[in-house]
Amino acid sequence: MNELNNVEVKTVQHSIPTDILDDLLTRFLIFVPESAKQNLIRICFQIELAHWFYLDFYVGNDKRLKACTIYEFAAHVFQHIPFLQRESHKLKQILKEWKEYKHSVPTYGAIILSENMSHVLLVQSYWAKSSWGFPKGKVNEEEDPAHCAVREVLEETGFDISNNINPDEYLEAVINEQLVRLYIIKNVPLATQFCPKTRCEIKSCSWFAVSDLPTSKKDSASKAKMGINPNAFFMVLPFVKRLKQICTTEHKRNRYKRFISVVRKKEVKVY
Repeated sequence: MNELNNVEVKTVQHSIPTDILDDLLTRFLIFVPESAKQNLIRICFQIELAHWFYLDFYVGNDKRLKACTIYEFAAHVFQHIPFLQRESHKLKQILKEWKEYKHSVPTYGAIILSENMSHVLLVQSYWAKSSWGFPKGKVNEEEDPAHCAVREVLEETGFDISNNINPDEYLEAVINEQLVRLYIIKNVPLATQFCPKTRCEIKSCSWFAVSDLPTSKKDSASKAKMGINPNAFFMVLPFVKRLKQICTTEHKRNRYKRFISVVRKKEVKVY
């Protein structure tokens, strides 16, 4: 497959069987309202859904099929659908504008902490196997942020946080001009079994000791403890210092509660 710059000026040979491509486009594009078909940004989101479906349910079940990037997949789609063929010469610019728009859409998710807040759950991307991050995803139009977080966490971990989430308890950061909000979920047992509901998106879920997480890209102590380059946590770094502060404060509060409990027991008089 040629680079994206060449995709616009050269016909793409079908490495995706046309019957599979027809099925994908019927599922995700053919029945999109005519008014929406005029919005190429909206169409790109539908193409992305079709691409994920292709990777999950076709490539994942048939070793003869090859995975492809979203850019390669979009080139197939623009070549295959009549109403998009006339726009294929602008494919590079269309995908660039779509990507810029995607980055402007807020993402919501969760920071899932163990019972004693000693560990935090992180997920590993299927494609970016060297990176770890919090379970999260982009909000749908007019979707409530907390609802988005519940939906995305369930999809990426198989764990339902709907009964644990406090809409007012979260951390936020702006990363690459995109708002990221993560709701704090406490007291999740370390023995909890996590099972992503989407294939070819999340490779694995794993607990990490909060104290071991790097606070910068040059945190050599973190690398020594975990054997993982701090760069692997680049999506986590903006939250680590505040997360550690929250856990430290919670530990102090719990120690104080235990101290008060012991004092009160000693003050109890037996008559």
